Amino acid sequence: MGLMYPFPVSTEEEDFIVKKDDSLTLKTYGLPYIFWIYATCSIAVVFFMFLAIKAPILKLVELGDETDALLGYSLLSFIGSIPVFILAFFFYEKRIVANSDIIALEYRVFGIKVFSEKFKIESSDHLTVEPFLDSPNVARLKGAPEGQGFQNKGYFVLWLKTDNDKKILIDRHSRKADLEKLKKLLETVIRP
Repeated sequence: MGLMYPFPVSTEEEDFIVKKDDSLTLKTYGLPYIFWIYATCSIAVVFFMFLAIKAPILKLVELGDETDALLGYSLLSFIGSIPVFILAFFFYEKRIVANSDIIALEYRVFGIKVFSEKFKIESSDHLTVEPFLDSPNVARLKGAPEGQGFQNKGYFVLWLKTDNDKKILIDRHSRKADLEKLKKLLETVIRP
């Protein structure tokens, strides 16, 4: 999630790091403030759309049969739930909780834990940073200097390798140095 929700990479970022005796909890940063403007505009569009369709839909519910009523209420419920889904992106948080031999990944929305995974660490070299390039584009294949700004450079991935050679995605980022710092930060508490 490091492409949109980056993790802190040093202990100086105290609002997003909780370090206790043997554990370290890292919380992702939220979206930048410009996205709040996008969210406000999107919610305003949905609100005006709701106002425009409310009267015809309620008329359909009154005059129609049960199927029309079900469809009408379903549409109004769907339109009403769109702002909740938009705000869920802004209150999404991923946490990494590292103990001496366990890394736990927690996914939260509105502060409520939605999903979590725990992985046992057998060795500190199980954390690796690797480059990830989805596919090269034409500018990269041609290699011309005028197309250098358009090249797909990919991003880097911090993996946790388990004992059965399964790779678990911890984080991804466009900067390798940030993932290396995150790896070193996690290794300060990991003692398998």
